[in-house]
Amino acid sequence: MLLVAVVAVRLSSRSGLPSLLLYLGIGVAMGQDGIGNVAFDNAELTQVIGYGALVVILAEGGLGTKWKEIRPALPAAAVLATLGTAVSVGITASAAHYLVDLEWRQALIIGAVVSSTDAAAVFSVLRKVPLPARVTGALEAESGFNDAPVVILVVAFSTAGPVDTWYVLVGTIALELAIGAAVGLAVGFLGSYGLRRVALPASGLYPIAVMAIAVVAYAAGAMVHGSGFLAVYLASVILGNAKLPHQPANRGFAEGLGWIAQIGMFVLLGLLVSPHELLDDFWPAVMIGLVLTTVARPVSVLLSLLPFRIPWQEQALMSWAGLRGAVPIILATIPMVSGIEGSRKVFNIVFVLVVVYTLVQGPTLPWLAKALRLGDADGATDLGVESAPLERLRGHLLSVSIPERSKMHGVEVAELRLPPGAAVTLVVRDGKSFVPSPTTVLRRGDELLVVATDPVRDAAERRLRAVGQGGKLAGWLGTG
Repeated sequence: MLLVAVVAVRLSSRSGLPSLLLYLGIGVAMGQDGIGNVAFDNAELTQVIGYGALVVILAEGGLGTKWKEIRPALPAAAVLATLGTAVSVGITASAAHYLVDLEWRQALIIGAVVSSTDAAAVFSVLRKVPLPARVTGALEAESGFNDAPVVILVVAFSTAGPVDTWYVLVGTIALELAIGAAVGLAVGFLGSYGLRRVALPASGLYPIAVMAIAVVAYAAGAMVHGSGFLAVYLASVILGNAKLPHQPANRGFAEGLGWIAQIGMFVLLGLLVSPHELLDDFWPAVMIGLVLTTVARPVSVLLSLLPFRIPWQEQALMSWAGLRGAVPIILATIPMVSGIEGSRKVFNIVFVLVVVYTLVQGPTLPWLAKALRLGDADGATDLGVESAPLERLRGHLLSVSIPERSKMHGVEVAELRLPPGAAVTLVVRDGKSFVPSPTTVLRRGDELLVVATDPVRDAAERRLRAVGQGGKLAGWLGTG
C-alpha cells in the first residue's frame, strides 16, 4: 500500500493532475468492484474521517500561505466565498432541477456540494503553477473560506422537514463565520505568542505543538457553534506567518501529515463508491458539471469581483481554477447519513463530476495561465530561512538556503549589510563548508549559517529576505 501511494505521488507530480484522482483510483481498485473486493458502505465513518482529514489539510494550507500574498486578496476572496458561492449554488441547482429532472432538495444539495472549491486540490495545483500573487492569494484564501458556508448549506438542505428560509440561512452563515473567525484569530495569536516565548525541550516538539494548536482552533470553533474549518485555517495562517522557531520544519511536518490525510481520505472515498452504479449517473453529472464550469463559476466570479477592478485575464483564470476535489465528495455523504431520499444518486453524480472535471481542469490550468500571459516565472524565489533559538546565549542561529532564482546570487557577504549583532559565520557550498570573508560572493545553492542576537533577529531576517528579492540594491529599491 505504501509503495502504491509513493508511486501515486510521483505520477501526480509529473502529470500535473491533482493527486486525488490517483488515490481515488486506488480506493476503487480495492473496492467491491475491483481486484481487492473490499465491501465498504459506512458513509458515517467516511464523513468523520473526512472531516478530520480536512482539518489537517486546511492546517497545512494555512501554514504554507504567505500573508503578504493573501492580504491584498482577502476582500475579493471573502466575497467569492460568500456571494460567489450563493450564485454558484443557485445556477447549479437550477441546472440539476431543470436539465436532469432532480427534485429541488436533491438539486440544492448538489448545487451546494459542488460549489465549494477544494483546499487540497487548489493548494497542490496552484503551488506548481507560477501565477501572480494576487490570483494565487485569492484562490487559496477562497478555498480556505468557502468550506464553512457550504457545510452550513448542505446540512440545512439535508435536514428532514422543510428547509429554512433564505434569510435564516444567511444569518446562520454570517454568525458561524464571525464566531469561527474570532476563535481562529484568538487561538492563532495566543498560540504563536506562547511558542515564541516558551522553550520546548526538543526541536521536534515544535511541529507537533503547531499542529495541536491548529486542531484546538477547530475544536474550539465547533464547540461554540462557529465554523471550525474557518477557525483552523485562520489560526494556521497566523502560525505560518509568525516568527516561530524551526518554521520550515513545522511546515514540512504539516505537509507530511497533509499527504497522509489526503491519501487516507481519498482511498476511503474510493472504497465507498460502487462503480457499477456510476454508469446511469454519468451523463447527468457531465451536464451539471458543464453548467457549473462554464456558467455558474464564471458568473459567480464576475459578479463577486465587479467592485475590485480585476483584469479580465485574471478573472478568466480564476473561473477555470475553481478546482473540486475530495471536499465535495465528503459533503455528499451528509445527505446519505441523514437518510435523504435519493442521496446515493447525489453521491454518484458528485463523484463522477469531480473526477471528470478534475481531469479537464487540472492539467489545462498551466496552459491557460500561459495563454493569458499570467505566468510569473521570472519572479525571484523567496529564501528558505530556518530559525533555531539559542536560549542560553540569548541569540538565534538562522539557516538560510539560497534557491535557484534568488537575487542573492552574486552578492558579496559585506553587501548583505546585516544589522550590527548579526553575521554570516559559515557557508556550505557543494558539500564543503568554509568561513566566509567580507568579499565572499554568494551563489545559488549555498547554505548560510547566520548568528543573530535576540534584539536584531527579526531585522536580520527581513534584510536577508529583502536581498533575496531585490539583490544588493534592495535598500535603495525600497524592498528592505
